[in-house]
Amino acid sequence: MAGRKQFDVDEALRRAMHVFWRWGYSEASIDRLTEGTGLGRSSLYSTFGDKSTLFRETLQRYAQTYHPRYIKALAGPHPGPGAVVAAYLQVTLNRIADPAVPDGCLLTMSAAQFPALDAEGQELVRAMIDGLRAMLEQALLAAGADEQEAAELALCTLAANQSLAVLSRAGFSNEDLATVAAGAARIPGSTHPLP
Repeated sequence: MAGRKQFDVDEALRRAMHVFWRWGYSEASIDRLTEGTGLGRSSLYSTFGDKSTLFRETLQRYAQTYHPRYIKALAGPHPGPGAVVAAYLQVTLNRIADPAVPDGCLLTMSAAQFPALDAEGQELVRAMIDGLRAMLEQALLAAGADEQEAAELALCTLAANQSLAVLSRAGFSNEDLATVAAGAARIPGSTHPLP
């Protein structure tokens, strides 16, 4: 039938997400996207538009897939701020350990290539990071942190999360990554602040 898609659009989007995840926006060429999705150029363009539009759709798909896991982990109750940090980072460790997805994190990769993104892509990346930060702050407040501590710990947890993604791409073992996460979870309440 004319005009009817002869492929699974959702599956093509999932595959495109993996291309951006593995290569980053800058290196996710149209050739890599067509190879990764199994679509021809015309099908890719007619279905998703240009590369920037496709990237934003894959980033939203990524958020729809993974952010509910963070929401569930942060729902608590948690006995203290360290438990919130540990729960959040455990979601990341679980994703990194999944052999069905690329190493690292699509959001981290996208933040690292921020200057290469168009304005809409930059806004989406920043909004997603800010949303995760706000979610962390609320969970930390619920676990007994004061406002300043919650704000600081949320930012530090995001930084630890990004470092886990980068280290996983560099081939660090799951045990090494777990050590980083455990160290980050011990930071709350530290009596030895940096000078």
